Amino acid sequence: MSENILSLILEAKKKKVAVLKKNEEGILSLLKKAPSIRSFKEAIERENKISIIAEIKQASPSAGIIRRDFSPQELAKQLEKGGASALSVLTEEEFFLGKPTYIEEVKKVVNLPILRKDFIIDEIQVLESRALGADAILLIMHIIDENKFKKLYELAKDLGMDVLVEVHTEKELKKVLKFSVEIIGINNRNLHTMKIDIGRTKKLSPFIPSGVVTISESGISSLKDILFLKGLGINAVLVGEALMREANVEAKLKELDIDG
Repeated sequence: MSENILSLILEAKKKKVAVLKKNEEGILSLLKKAPSIRSFKEAIERENKISIIAEIKQASPSAGIIRRDFSPQELAKQLEKGGASALSVLTEEEFFLGKPTYIEEVKKVVNLPILRKDFIIDEIQVLESRALGADAILLIMHIIDENKFKKLYELAKDLGMDVLVEVHTEKELKKVLKFSVEIIGINNRNLHTMKIDIGRTKKLSPFIPSGVVTISESGISSLKDILFLKGLGINAVLVGEALMREANVEAKLKELDIDG
């Protein structure tokens, strides 16, 4: 996902936000009936073990269509059986072919916590996430300033959700560490070159204070990758494309799940 594609995603997202704001009353009404929270942080923070957050996504700008046979509910059930500690559900519509409603669909059929993976830039999306049943949201430091980050983070926590704060660079990590966050995700993808380097997690993770849950994201596809990351003391890995390309996602996940 290059900076050019990212700017297109954000332009489209601003339009979606404008539409959502017109339905704020409806979202607030749904919020009152939202299903109870399942702790994302507790699910992935296991002493001396590395957890797998399995990601449900049909497509991405860098890979195109990843999975044609795509049923979020069926995939969620298989991934739960395969040993996922939590699920990440892509809800961005234009470039990842997701849908916000996938959150509520998936929540109905599994007992795992659900992370909403999207490009969240406004408070209305945080409210919508909880109304849909999300247990956690993703905030990407690269796309929001510190003031907006603080507002979105505090709102999510007030609603009972966990927040996965994603960083790509040391500069972004330094910004995040000004706040007392609980979960940090290191994205191994270079947004300028699109190249993936798991060494990015090795480079940045030593700067993350002990007690903060650390997740490695992007490019994780093999047992070797997971063993390497466990050796760094990483709490969890987010695995998407490597699972979605497999006919049998349950078997692939069991193959990767070294700690059960």
